Amino acid sequence: MSAAPAYSEDKGGSAGPGEPEYGHDPASGGIFSSDYKRHDDLKEMLDTNKDSLKLEAMKRIVAMIARGKNASDLFPAVVKNVACKNIEVKKLVYVYLVRYAEEQQDLALLSISTFQRGLKDPNQLIRASALRVLSSIRVPIIVPIMMLAIKEAASDMSPYVRKTAAHAIPKLYSLDSDQKDQLIEVIEKLLADKTTLVAGSVVMAFEEVCPERIDLIHKNYRKLCNLLIDVEEWGQVVIISMLTRYARTQFLSPTQNESLLEENPEKAFYGSEEDEAKGAGSEEAAAATLPARKPYVMDPDHRLLLRNTKPLLQSRSAAVVMAVAQLYFHLAPKAEVGVIAKALVRLLRSHSEVQYVVLQNVATMSIKRRGMFEPYLKSFYIRSTDPTQIKILKLEVLTNLANETNIPTVLREFQTYIRSMDKDFVAATIQAIGRCATNIGRVRDTCLNGLVQLLSNRDELVVAESVVVIKKLLQMQPAQHGEIIKHLAKLTDNIQVPMARASILWLIGEYCEHVPKIAPDVLRKMAKSFTAEEDIVKLQVINLAAKLYLTNSKQTKLLTQYVLSLAKYDQNYDIRDRARFTRQLIVPSEQGGALSRHAKKLFLAPKPAPVLESSFKDRDHFQLGSLSHLLNAKATGYQELPDWPEEAPDPSVRNVEVPEWTKCSSREKRKETEKPFYSDSEGESGPTESADSEPESESESESKSSSESGSGESSSESDNEDENEEKGSESEQSEEEGEKKKKTKKKKVPEGHREGSSSEEGSESSSSSSDSEVTSESEEEQVEPASWRKKTPPSSKSAPVAKEISLLDLEDFTPPSVQPVSPPMVVSTSLAADLEGLTLTDTSLVPSLLSPVSSAGRQELLHRVAGEGLAVDYAFSRQPFSGDPRMVSVHIYFSNNSETPVKGLHVGTPKLPAGISIQEFPEIETLAPGESTTAVMGINFCDSTQAANFQLCTQTRQFYVSIQPPVGELMAPVFMSENEFKKEQGKLTGMNEISEKLTLPDTCRSDHIVVQKVTTTANLGRVPCGTADEYRFAGRTLTSGSLVLLTLDARGTGAAQLTVNSEKMVIGTMLVKDVIQALTQ
Repeated sequence: MSAAPAYSEDKGGSAGPGEPEYGHDPASGGIFSSDYKRHDDLKEMLDTNKDSLKLEAMKRIVAMIARGKNASDLFPAVVKNVACKNIEVKKLVYVYLVRYAEEQQDLALLSISTFQRGLKDPNQLIRASALRVLSSIRVPIIVPIMMLAIKEAASDMSPYVRKTAAHAIPKLYSLDSDQKDQLIEVIEKLLADKTTLVAGSVVMAFEEVCPERIDLIHKNYRKLCNLLIDVEEWGQVVIISMLTRYARTQFLSPTQNESLLEENPEKAFYGSEEDEAKGAGSEEAAAATLPARKPYVMDPDHRLLLRNTKPLLQSRSAAVVMAVAQLYFHLAPKAEVGVIAKALVRLLRSHSEVQYVVLQNVATMSIKRRGMFEPYLKSFYIRSTDPTQIKILKLEVLTNLANETNIPTVLREFQTYIRSMDKDFVAATIQAIGRCATNIGRVRDTCLNGLVQLLSNRDELVVAESVVVIKKLLQMQPAQHGEIIKHLAKLTDNIQVPMARASILWLIGEYCEHVPKIAPDVLRKMAKSFTAEEDIVKLQVINLAAKLYLTNSKQTKLLTQYVLSLAKYDQNYDIRDRARFTRQLIVPSEQGGALSRHAKKLFLAPKPAPVLESSFKDRDHFQLGSLSHLLNAKATGYQELPDWPEEAPDPSVRNVEVPEWTKCSSREKRKETEKPFYSDSEGESGPTESADSEPESESESESKSSSESGSGESSSESDNEDENEEKGSESEQSEEEGEKKKKTKKKKVPEGHREGSSSEEGSESSSSSSDSEVTSESEEEQVEPASWRKKTPPSSKSAPVAKEISLLDLEDFTPPSVQPVSPPMVVSTSLAADLEGLTLTDTSLVPSLLSPVSSAGRQELLHRVAGEGLAVDYAFSRQPFSGDPRMVSVHIYFSNNSETPVKGLHVGTPKLPAGISIQEFPEIETLAPGESTTAVMGINFCDSTQAANFQLCTQTRQFYVSIQPPVGELMAPVFMSENEFKKEQGKLTGMNEISEKLTLPDTCRSDHIVVQKVTTTANLGRVPCGTADEYRFAGRTLTSGSLVLLTLDARGTGAAQLTVNSEKMVIGTMLVKDVIQALTQ
């Protein structure tokens, strides 16, 4: 997008409700003007009949939506363009409508017939967009229409449309859940689809609508496993997540009895040495329980899932790798889970957001399967550039992986981290050291000594965190650490962090017997500063006073009473209550209850040492990779991972048992059919056409291709054969009919159709990527209409008739390569090339020889729906207007599509901008139903691209219309010699010269095409030139007669330079832009 439109849009569109709206000109006092309308320029652009302006307006509107701005007030102006014939504009209009159809339901409903027509469009993108918009209008009254549209789209020839139908299913379900049964039928039909493009979307619909219907997956399980490698990444994530839950309900747990010979070769292949060692240990345990439990043999379908997902660990998408990792963690035998570690470590080189999610899952995995990540310990070392959250998660993983072997390395690493400037990270490191000391007994003293050394650190936060961790470690063996407690007592003068002071006071009170001389002195100091302490410290001071009163009442009786008196009148009611409670408990009185006799037991009871555990310990009950696991809370829509079944469900639901002789015969039959299929040069078109005509019948060639694209295992082959056998004689009949169709179509189908079918075959058979399918489908859409036009040339010639037939309007969606006006273009430009060197004196001949008919052709002025049956088009004829040579000649084409005559067609009194004038066409008295007529009018645009707005009037109605000219139509060709051109060009330099560099595509290197594209864009005459790679064109603006000189200097490599010289700098700038756009398309 250019800077200028964005700038004007910001000025015009930034004012929200209740904010002042600024005018375009800051000097005009626009801040107070009330007549300025929001988005007025965009509405004008959308109301014009020039597709380029509509396209620019739609791009700006979609950009506004992307930036989060409200564009809902443009809905009426946009929805009018839903019937626009320009496919790019139409696509953007559909994008807008998908966003706002729900908010503006009434207006959207008015266009519902257009969306329904769009569902029948020959272009697959329009069909899909129409369905997308239709499913976005959330009005219960159109539920039957949506259901019908989804059912039709589910049987569409294009996989892209079927994919869109799958996306529409959850939308309809959320609007009306009563349609569930019908939607399940559509889902069942789409699940049988063999196209990779559809698979992910239909599984998503299955998950949204009926995740409990596992029976729908049984017959498609193997197909989904085999297609998985070729589905797009989003679909892979959805399918893997669904298959994980499916496998947990259909297969036995591989970890219940892992010791058997069947799995040993797999273990040796997949597992690391540590895993093998673990496996050997479990073998002995399993041997003991062997008589009680049946030997575990992995289901072939379980193995198929693991085998087909393993290659996806090398996917470029982090989401896919994460999905496979969670599948292996939840489904694979312990010996095979190790393969995911390397893939997850690879993801740690990605963006910090990806690292955060991956490390959350690694932290959970490393608690249960520590050996899996131990070889990659160094990959979790922390970098100084890591964000704090990533650092803390890596620290969590390092702590989980620490064992007696690698603890020296880990502790050395922790020592480095303590020097970090990130205080939160330092605090987490100190806690990690405490956890290592708790878990690994032999390094407890080392860690404790290191933490004591940190007590002399200058940073108060480091000291405070160390104190808290030391307190927890000392609880494990307090008798041996009297010196450390004394050292901590001395720190009370310096440490100001409340949590650290409270921890020290608790330690001294709890182990006051180990420091009998220091404890009373600490209480004396704390009593002195009691009123200034934080609440948490005050509570511990009261606890310390109570404990010392019970153990050393001689020295501390008065101090305790003083502290309790201070606390009695504290501002915090918790402290007041604690003081009253403590006084009644420890100070004996006549009314003292039974509890006061047991005060010592209550206060000085032995307390268990705290267990320092990972915060990720209990997270594995959530499915890994899910949002619930990330948040550690159940999110909306989360489905619990089912427990493994005690007994294996019947595996035959995924296949139908067939007698052995039937399998052999079907294979022999396949070998027989293979020869004619591959040997026939044109045989490729046969199966596809029969498959298209019968999308639900599963032919043998399709099952073969699906098994080849998958693993090629016998299990998948037998499944496909079983499916075919299930069809019985019907499938054989359909095959025979397909063979007959092949033979008849080979004879009858013309060349164009044959090409279309072969490209179709390519799109069906190659399932390597979803992108290739989309492109091949678009090729189909381009080839078919082209061949259709070859059959019916008369329809393209008679333009007015084509207007009346609504079906032929769809032809405008095809690429603009075939245009009815191309023959005169070719003739005129070739004549111009032949007559370059001649000096033509007859000026009337010059335009006819040098200017082709405008390539824009006819453009819509008034749509037949808006005109109540009256359709009006216009075209720039590029012929001099007889009334005034300064005017642009515009041909107006009227067509009456209604059943009543149109009377009194004329131009109403126009309100035109300054300088613009109109020469009206003579009034058309009557236009009978079905008739067409043409009129010529002249417009003086005053050398500007401003739109000429006027009214088309009949006896009963007035229609507001506008004509906006392309800059190339504001000039007439001029013939001049090369010397004259250079002389005039020399006068128009400096600010009158606009120059741009461009690269010509390979299709635009020949003289004929370059001249054709330039003269199609602008009404200029060719000037002879002695240089082979240089093109010159000249013209004059119609109103002012200013010269416009265009030079294109092309080189063999494709690089080119375009220069326009003109007094009218605005016209020159716009002309450069339009010509570059035409040449580079």
